[in-house]
Amino acid sequence: MKKEKIEIKNKLITVSLSKNENDYFSLTDMAKFKGQDTGLIISHWLTTKYTIQFMGIWEQMHNKNFNVTEFRNIKNEVGTNGFVVSSSMWIKRTNAIGVRSSAGRYGGGTFAHKDIAFEFATWISPEFKLYLIKEFQRLKIEENKKLSLEWNLKRTLSKVNYKIHTDAIKENIIPKVISKKQAKIIYASEADILNVALFNRTAKEWRNENSGKKGNIRDYANITQLVCLSNLETLNAEFIRSGFEQQERLKKLNEIAIIQMRSLVGNKSIKKLK
Repeated sequence: MKKEKIEIKNKLITVSLSKNENDYFSLTDMAKFKGQDTGLIISHWLTTKYTIQFMGIWEQMHNKNFNVTEFRNIKNEVGTNGFVVSSSMWIKRTNAIGVRSSAGRYGGGTFAHKDIAFEFATWISPEFKLYLIKEFQRLKIEENKKLSLEWNLKRTLSKVNYKIHTDAIKENIIPKVISKKQAKIIYASEADILNVALFNRTAKEWRNENSGKKGNIRDYANITQLVCLSNLETLNAEFIRSGFEQQERLKKLNEIAIIQMRSLVGNKSIKKLK
């Protein structure tokens, strides 16, 4: 799951986003709107008949392994003197999946499915719930935009790769053929094999030539070179699986880089990425 943050009144709430819409909110972060003792605040909310009834119904709708017997026992005990429901106890006794609890300074705490988290937000305050829903909707819209852009990028790259196999060779900004001396060098880093194949220099050689620049050789590559580099990475992995020696792989990758860059230069699909 991908974790994002939404901000409500200068406080950040962690949200774990899922592709199948099973998004989870940090109840620990949300509880801070009531006070600092977040565990106690969550327990106060859990130890009410309405909350337990809601949680039980939700689990029965979504969790085939939910322990209904233990749920009924807890429901009968809620309201009696000294009985407190904690998130960990609820999970342990009922095999609940709507609430998750984990220890840890970073990423730990209590998380709940969005259906349950919105109920908790109502308990905190109607105003807080409205802000939460609004910010969550904004976050989902942004995520959908990112997914759409990612799909378009993959689609464009697919067209580009097809063009490599069918396009005539074009002359322009083509990598130089590596020298015999370069071909004999056994580079310690696999990344440097790709750097030499495409850029004719190792990362260290580039840094020595560009001491005043920040970053590395790939940070200054253009989109055409980055597409070619992505293809070389895939091919290198296949060459490794096939048992090719490092020196042989370097020669092959350099030859392929020259052919692909000739094909990619001036490609209309590539221009759309710029």
